[in-house]
Formats: sequence, C-alpha cells, structure tokens
Amino acid sequence: MFQVTIALPSGKRTSVTVAESSKVADVKLLAQQQFQQGFLRLITAWGYVLSDLEESVEAAELEEGDHLTAIAQQARLAATGSAFALWIYGGDKILTWGSAYNGGRSTSIQKKLKNVQQVQATLHAFAAVLADGSVVTWGSHRCGGDSSFVSDQLRGVQRVEATAGAFAAILKDGSVVTWGAPYLGGDSSEVQDQLKNVRQIQGSLQAFAAVLENGSVVTWGSHRYGGDSSKVQPELFLVRQLKASPFAFAAILADGSVATWGDPDYGGDSSLVQDQLKNVQEIQGTRFAFAAILADGSVVTWGDAERGGDSSEVQDQLRNVMQIQATN
Repeated sequence: MFQVTIALPSGKRTSVTVAESSKVADVKLLAQQQFQQGFLRLITAWGYVLSDLEESVEAAELEEGDHLTAIAQQARLAATGSAFALWIYGGDKILTWGSAYNGGRSTSIQKKLKNVQQVQATLHAFAAVLADGSVVTWGSHRCGGDSSFVSDQLRGVQRVEATAGAFAAILKDGSVVTWGAPYLGGDSSEVQDQLKNVRQIQGSLQAFAAVLENGSVVTWGSHRYGGDSSKVQPELFLVRQLKASPFAFAAILADGSVATWGDPDYGGDSSLVQDQLKNVQEIQGTRFAFAAILADGSVVTWGDAERGGDSSEVQDQLRNVMQIQATN
C-alpha cells in the first residue's frame, strides 16, 4: 500500500491509499469519491494523462508520495430520435441508452473508443470522432450507423456533421467523406470534385451545405431541403456564416446581406424581407423559420408565419437585441 496526493486546480487536495495491485480505474474512483466529481481526468506531475483505466499503477509508474492533478470534465449529451449518448471530451467510454436500433446499444464498439473528441447524431445513429482522426459509428446501418465501406477514407477527420440520416466528415486536408442514406446527403459523388478546402458544413434534415475557404458554397442531398442551391449560386460568394434549419439554409454574406434556399415556405425564400436584410450579424432558425439580428439591434424574421416567421406583433419591442434563441 502507498499514498498518493490528488489535487484540483482550485487547490483542494486529498490523499488516497492505493494498493500495489490497483489499476488506474481504482485511483480514479477514489478521487471521484473524495471530490464528489463524476468526471475527472488524472494527470501525473510529469504531464502523463492516465487515460487507460485498465493500466496497472505499476505500469503507470505511480509511487509513494506522487502528486496527481485531477481535472474536472463536463459531461456532454448527444441524441438521436430515440436514444442518448453521454460522453466527455477525451474520454474512452460512451454511456448510451434508449432504442437499440437507433444507437441506444453500444457494447460492440466500446473497446474502439479512445480519446473521444466529438459525438454527432442523425435521427437513427451516432458517430464518434477520436483523437487519432478516425471515426466509430453505431445505430441504424442505413442512416449512418455503418461506416465500414468508407472507413479507409475516414482518416484525419476534424469534424462530423449530420442530416436526419447521413453523416459528412471534414478531413484535415479539407476534403469531405459522406455515408448513410444516399437521398439524405449520404451520397456526395456528384459534387465530390468540388469539395476541396472545406471549412464548414451544415446539415438540414435531408441535405448538406459546405462553405469553402474561398467563401463559396457546395450543396448536395434532397433538393427540397436545400440540396440544390443553383438559383442563388451567383450570390453565394464570400459567405461569412451559414445557418441551417431542418428545411432550408441561410447564408450571411461579406456585405451583411443574406442568401436563402431550400423549402420556400419554411425559410428558403426571404424575398419578402430581402430589402431589410442589411448589415446582418447573426441568424437563428426554428424548424420552420429564421430570425436575423441586424447591426442596429433590430430583428428581421421570415418563413412560416405561425412558427416564428412573423414577428410583427412584437416588432416594436425588438430593439437592441443581442441574442436570439429558438425552439424546434
């Protein structure tokens, strides 16, 4: 038996007694109990992160009198249509529950999870991006839970985005890999040669839009849901910010104007307020409408009038607005 001192960055510390036969998991559990913190990352005095919970304390070179730092981590939650995934940044495990078909059962992939960086979800599947740039998927095979046929391409993944049934991964070199239901954005073959130097991707329910480094936009997936941006392509240059709702996309351009496309009834057509959309700073979307904050703090809305697209009753109160939040 030997003692190890564990301290939080705040200065709060405790000493725990560790058996020579213990594993890192045992030390972590003692720290969690002492500090009453559910999610902790332990770091040695020489900067080694004790991430392998099955590693023995001997292999981790822990000795009498050693000092560890415990970093409290915030739990994060992702969800499909009927399952949840609880995870922490840099963790090696994801807790899932709910419909097994939609990602609630993850026992088969747990051993693959090392240093999780991001968890993204379609309505029926999950995708986890690991620190080594690989991706682990589970849930409905048809809606993104099976990435085996593109696994050799999923290297150097920086971020994954999703529609209702497909995933799109941005790689380190700026290219894009997609999988899942083809008609929901899982097939990007028609625009693959255009998907270079991608800096951002947004997904509606059935389509993706990618912003390139030069500020142009490439879209694919269901035309009705924004997969076809041909009518506004002449406007889509120097895009500063891209926002997606389930049915449409809205892009803030360098001059502060806005270009929209997708379902015209649900935010894809902003022609009625186009002359008001000047010096736009930020856009938020409900499921069926958009709201834009202008530089002077006023707000412009469009889309389904009964679902957020009509703000006429409160327009005189919408002054000096700094932030807007939306329901779905």
